[in-house]
Amino acid sequence: MTARPRLRPRKRINDPEGMRNKVLDVAEESFQGRGYHASSLGDLMAAAGVSGGALHHHFPTKKALALAVIDERVAAAVEGTWIAPVRAAASAREGVRAVFEAVVAELEQQGFVRGCPLNNLAHELSLADPDFRMALAGIFSAWRQAIADKIRADQRAGREQGTDPQRFAALAVATYSGAMSMAKTAQDAGVLRDCLTALGETRT
Repeated sequence: MTARPRLRPRKRINDPEGMRNKVLDVAEESFQGRGYHASSLGDLMAAAGVSGGALHHHFPTKKALALAVIDERVAAAVEGTWIAPVRAAASAREGVRAVFEAVVAELEQQGFVRGCPLNNLAHELSLADPDFRMALAGIFSAWRQAIADKIRADQRAGREQGTDPQRFAALAVATYSGAMSMAKTAQDAGVLRDCLTALGETRT
């Protein structure tokens, strides 16, 4: 009789960082799709496949989880979508135009509009808690500052001499945020194209 091979015990996979990222992925998706208040911790744990103990090890409260989503995911989305492209553009106006065009193309390809991640949470959470408000305001501030800094760089190169950097930045951010809210409501990205055209004609 042949002896059966002894099975080695499975190694326990310990990937706390991977689990943390999984929870952030699930929370970000839920907060954007359903809203923060409609997303229960139980639903988030089930979707991420983690226990309550594991979740609370990384995020002691739902608020802590939301702040991590804002700081690590929403801020990164604004950095990737807006700040980095504007900094890399030949000019501030070209950077703003390129972002609008890229976002419109993406929205038209996917066929639906979820809205701006920062805008979505700002609408829901800015009055709910001062920590949320400060975190979200900080991202808006960095976004505006990047555009204003690009205008100043243009001015040093002899362009945009009649443009107020802070006002142009405020106009660009407010136009995009408002257009995304309108596009989300109508499920139509056309308003972004309209605003892009108008923004290109405006001198501040």
